[in-house]
Amino acid sequence: QVQLVESGGGLVQAGGSLRLSCAASGSIFRINYMGWYRQAPGKQRELVADITSGGSTNYADSVKGRFTISRDGAKNTLYLQMNSLKAEDTDVYYCNCNAVSPREWFKAMTYWGQGTQVTVSS
Repeated sequence: QVQLVESGGGLVQAGGSLRLSCAASGSIFRINYMGWYRQAPGKQRELVADITSGGSTNYADSVKGRFTISRDGAKNTLYLQMNSLKAEDTDVYYCNCNAVSPREWFKAMTYWGQGTQVTVSS
C-alpha cells in the first residue's frame, strides 16, 4: 500500500504563489508516474500537470507558463510550484501516483491523496 500526503495549500491573493508538495510513503518498489489534478464542486476532476519517471512533463493549457511540476525521486516527493495565481485556480488539488508495491504482488496501482484546498482571492 502507498500513501500520499499533500501539503502547501492555502489562501492567497491573485498574482501570488503557492508550492504544493506530495509525499509518497509506504511499501514502494517503483513510482512510474505522478501528477496533480484539481476538482471544483460540481465539476469533473481534471489534470493540472504530470511527470513520468523519465522526467517528461505535461501541463493543462490553462496553467502553462505559470505552474511547474517537479519530482524528487530520492524522497518520493512531488511538487507543484504555482505562480501568477488566478481566482479560477481555486480548487481542491489532488496528488496522483502510479506505483509498484510488493504489497500488491508488484502490480502497478494508482493512488490518490486526500486533497488540499487552494483558494485564490480576487
